[in-house]
Amino acid sequence: MTWGAKWVYVVALSVWLGQTIFFSFVVAPRVFGTMPVEEAGRVVGSIFPSYYRLGYACGVALLSSTLILWYGAGGFGRWALSTGVAALMLAATLYAGIVIQPRTHALRPQIHDPAVPAAVKADFDRLHRRAVQLNGLVLIAGLVLTGITAAGLRN
Repeated sequence: MTWGAKWVYVVALSVWLGQTIFFSFVVAPRVFGTMPVEEAGRVVGSIFPSYYRLGYACGVALLSSTLILWYGAGGFGRWALSTGVAALMLAATLYAGIVIQPRTHALRPQIHDPAVPAAVKADFDRLHRRAVQLNGLVLIAGLVLTGITAAGLRN
């Protein structure tokens, strides 16, 4: 059981961290660098539902595996810490995907209309900033988990 939980842990962490890095540093900059802003926003916005679903799946797998490994190890060692970090990552992704993404998706068509009040654009910008912050949190926490994992490797 421990081997299987460790395998799920490594795969979930790798896929989630890889997705986050690839989207943040390759896909989004390339799309916004080659398309008009309004069109790029629609393209990137269309990716988000799948992006978040994969994050949810990886988060649940990661959290489940750390709980199993923590239970098997007992005490409050690295698996307890890993469980807390995984829970934080999943909570951030759930909030971004369930609360923020639908609101930004609803506001996106309006933000380029000159007749729309400035408050709508300000609300979109605030939500977008929060989503970027949460994505950054997931990225940093994933790197922390990678470090915890590397520190636990035995020669």
